[in-house]
Amino acid sequence: MSTRRIRVLIAKPGLDGHDRGAKIVVRALMDAGYEVIYTGLRQPPEAVAQVALEEDVDVIGLSSLAGSHLSYCERLKQQLIDAGLDDRLWIIGGSIPAQDQQTLKEIGLDGVFPAGSELQEIVDFINERCK
Repeated sequence: MSTRRIRVLIAKPGLDGHDRGAKIVVRALMDAGYEVIYTGLRQPPEAVAQVALEEDVDVIGLSSLAGSHLSYCERLKQQLIDAGLDDRLWIIGGSIPAQDQQTLKEIGLDGVFPAGSELQEIVDFINERCK
């Protein structure tokens, strides 16, 4: 009997051109046994929602270093609702100031992982919520 592996989408929002951290997270998630789809750089919200829908992912993850995470997530939220994906686990990591973390959760993000978060913390968070 086979069980479906957890499918995770990792995307780089907007004009953010730094992806080293995202690639490290992608590798850690793959090592944890997840199937990972990485969109690459400079993804608009519409593209992230479309890929999430097409790939039938369990988790939508963003890696943001450019400082536009609040406005981007507000736009992505509507795209996820429109695509019927608002029930998926939604996380973000990167340069996320402490004062923005609560706002991100109010927008609808389930998990916020600022720079310096342990990779295992991200893996455990996903495992606990995607059983």
